[in-house]
Amino acid sequence: MSAALDYTRQEMMAIATGREIRDGELAIFGVGLSMLAGFFAQANHAPNLRSMTEGGVYGATPVGGLPWGIECNRLAVNATSFTSALDALGFLVASGRCDVGVIGAAQVDKFGNVNTTGIWDGEIGPHYRPPKTRLPGAGGANDIACGAKRFIVMVTHEPKRFAEKVTYISSPGYLDGGLSRAQHGFVGGGPSAIITTLGILRPEPGTNEFVLDGWFPFSSVEEIKAHTGWALRVAPDAREIPAPSETELANLRKVDETGALRKK
Repeated sequence: MSAALDYTRQEMMAIATGREIRDGELAIFGVGLSMLAGFFAQANHAPNLRSMTEGGVYGATPVGGLPWGIECNRLAVNATSFTSALDALGFLVASGRCDVGVIGAAQVDKFGNVNTTGIWDGEIGPHYRPPKTRLPGAGGANDIACGAKRFIVMVTHEPKRFAEKVTYISSPGYLDGGLSRAQHGFVGGGPSAIITTLGILRPEPGTNEFVLDGWFPFSSVEEIKAHTGWALRVAPDAREIPAPSETELANLRKVDETGALRKK
């Protein structure tokens, strides 16, 4: 990377997420940054990626900019097939056929559990009560978290989003850590990474608690710890994550040619 090469935190997060996706995999994306990361991977290093949106559009290469939704016309131009959310989530994902999914989060905790349902004051209690702040809901993220062989969480790294324990699990990670996820019989394997605007966290073998695996060139261990709501530990082999190359940035910006998600 040239010292003069300019990129945003959102772009770094999308590129780091895309690097996790391998050529030939069957992948499912939601909207926004999830699609940006996925279609960047397809344009950059995974030309044989078999992509599916939550709405069931399969094999698309977006034209004219980042799709605004899971069934946007920008996906329809050259998709291989059009099915439905029932096929995408209820057949491919729920059966364990999907290699990787990418989801967002309003809140995430140290075991990779995701909350996109609401924010409560204190514990919810034995009976559901309306939240103080209502969030958009799980959408297809719960299906992906339960059924994909692995999934990646993308989230802005802020203290309010990184909780010791989420008050509501919209999409399960490793629940209480250790073997607790396995004991519930989910088809999918759980979250392989939490990729943020500051760095990358991965589950520690055995405990499945997320620890810091790497930081971006503009961040640091100290900054990431300060923005995390639990006592974040650092992996022994943690390192600085390589900055985007000129080719990576060019391929990302072809996907997001309108600059819709090019934020600082």
